Amino acid sequence: MRAVRFEGPKAGVVVAPRASAPEPALGEALIRPRRVAVSPTDLAIAKGMLGATPITLGHEFVGVVERVNPAPTTPRAEEAAKLVGKRVVGSINIVCGQCDMCRRGLSNHCRSRSVLGVHGRDGCFADAFTLPITNLSLVPDQLDDDHAVFSEPLASAMHAAQQVRLEGRTYITVLGDGPIAMLCAQVMSRLNASVRLLGSSESHLDLCERWGVKNRLVTDAGRRNDQDVVVVCSGTHDAFRLAMDLVRPRGIILLKSATPPTAAGSPPLDLSPIVTNEIEVIGSRCGRMTDAMHAMARNHVDVISLITRRYKLDDALEALDTASRPDQIKVLMDV
Repeated sequence: MRAVRFEGPKAGVVVAPRASAPEPALGEALIRPRRVAVSPTDLAIAKGMLGATPITLGHEFVGVVERVNPAPTTPRAEEAAKLVGKRVVGSINIVCGQCDMCRRGLSNHCRSRSVLGVHGRDGCFADAFTLPITNLSLVPDQLDDDHAVFSEPLASAMHAAQQVRLEGRTYITVLGDGPIAMLCAQVMSRLNASVRLLGSSESHLDLCERWGVKNRLVTDAGRRNDQDVVVVCSGTHDAFRLAMDLVRPRGIILLKSATPPTAAGSPPLDLSPIVTNEIEVIGSRCGRMTDAMHAMARNHVDVISLITRRYKLDDALEALDTASRPDQIKVLMDV
């Protein structure tokens, strides 16, 4: 068994052998991934930016259920056996189902949640991994693996588009040209033709041209505090500063990427414009996998053009290095 693990700041990332497949706990399934994708979160963990706890990387996957261990009280327990041998994608949040957030229908914000490949739960960059049965969604037969592996990031982009009313807004800007930015631009432009993407890669902007999405180089954009909504898909202090320069008074900044702490020796992030201009700031995380698969099945979103390189799991270190280059959008690995 292989697993691509972050072993801490000193050891970094290694492709480690594992003696045996993990055992699914009660209510869980053992999944053999077929195809996985490298995300910016994986790269941040690999660089030690999100903590030092060892963990198997990866949360974007399409895989096959090898076996299940249903609990009598597990929802869908009677259907669990039917999942064996089926292709699935999965929600990355593992929740308790009992806390006040879960009882209020806010399980993505469970007080004791773990997150696949990010926090408290080994991820999918391995020959096998486990997830609760209730986290899994069947992949429709008409959706191939290249599409299905985009279910998690596309669901996140669609969730962002639902958090803010985009129809009727005059000026909407998506900051960044990584995978989540490119997905947000596509999804949001279907709701409002005024959506534009500001990026730094000419080749990425060429894709926007192909999709009919307005775009320009971020260095060419004016900072006139006139945008109704700014969607920040680049988790840097510079991106957040730019968003505050772009958004109008009483406008909305929607954050799709977490902003890291201020580095030693760097100037602090001045948040006073949020108060002065009465700016609304909204955080945005995960969405519904089934919605994303439905959109891809209807050809509402082009995800195939976002694939820039392919590797095998044995070449994971090279894949991570490649994915960190600015000319790349989405790097896939076959397991």
